[in-house]
Amino acid sequence: MSEVVDPKLEVRENYRHCLMIPTRLSDIDVYQHVNNVQYYAYFDTLVNDYMIRVGGLDMPNDKVIGLLVESGCRFHKSLNYPETVEGWLRTVKLGNSSARHEIALFRQGEPHPAATGHFVHVFVERGVQKPAPIPPRIRAALEKILVS
Repeated sequence: MSEVVDPKLEVRENYRHCLMIPTRLSDIDVYQHVNNVQYYAYFDTLVNDYMIRVGGLDMPNDKVIGLLVESGCRFHKSLNYPETVEGWLRTVKLGNSSARHEIALFRQGEPHPAATGHFVHVFVERGVQKPAPIPPRIRAALEKILVS
């Protein structure tokens, strides 16, 4: 079971990388706030953008790929449209073939996150899907945002 993060203890300084993510009109549901599934899309955008831009991930061509095997989200406050969300990322566990990322989504100007969550990636050989070591360039990128 995942460790529960107290949003009152989470601040931007606990994370290592930020990506600004604008909400879209299509993210809004009938309750007039960002639908819960969109939070996962923001998480996915944040993690993959980092691995592509900093780690050199080449999704269509790499022989070793990261598969998402676990995810979770705790909702603390609603996000809305239009606004720009601050997506913050850290790596908290880095194994031989897996990595656990923690994410916080902040509304601009607010001290505590609107949502916190995690992603666990297992790196596998494309096609055969057997665990494989994290590629060195991706490992180096994840080490830059690793916190204990």
